[in-house]
Amino acid sequence: MADRREANVDMNTRQRNTVISVFVILWLAVFYYESTAAYYLQPLFKRALPRMRFLFPPAGWIMFYNVGENFGHAQVYGVKDGLPQPIDPHQILQTRAVGYDNIHRNAMLSVLPSDMAQSFCPFLKRKFPYFQKFLVTYVEYPHLTHEPLERTETVVYTCGG
Repeated sequence: MADRREANVDMNTRQRNTVISVFVILWLAVFYYESTAAYYLQPLFKRALPRMRFLFPPAGWIMFYNVGENFGHAQVYGVKDGLPQPIDPHQILQTRAVGYDNIHRNAMLSVLPSDMAQSFCPFLKRKFPYFQKFLVTYVEYPHLTHEPLERTETVVYTCGG
C-alpha cells in the first residue's frame, strides 16, 4: 500500500514538473517572439505580424523605468574646415550583437569623464581620420517633464588641433 502511495506522489510530482516546464518553454517562446517581432521578424517577412499584448505590460517595459526630471546624453562632433558635424553614435559604437543597442542604453555617457579623453580621442582619430578635431559634448534636458524642448549643450573636452 505504501509503495502505491509513493508511486502516486512521484507521478503527480512528475506531471506537475512537466506542466510547469511546458508553460515556461511556451512563455519564453512568446516572450522572444514579442521581443524580436518589431525589429527583426517583420522586416524579414515584410509584413505586420500579430501581437500578443496580454502577456506583457500595456505600456511596454518602459512602465518599470522611473523617468526623472532631467536627462542627458553624450554627443560627438567631428570638425572639418571649421564646421562641426554631428557623428551618429551608432557609427562610433558599432555592435554586432542582435537585440543589444548600446546607444539606447546610453553607453556614450562613459566617454564623458575627462580622463577618458586619453583613450577616446585616439580612437576617434583612427575611426574618423577625415576630421581635423572632435568635440565631445554633454547634452542635457534639465526639466524634461515640464519643459521637454529645453536643452543645454556643454563641450566637455576637445580632441585634436
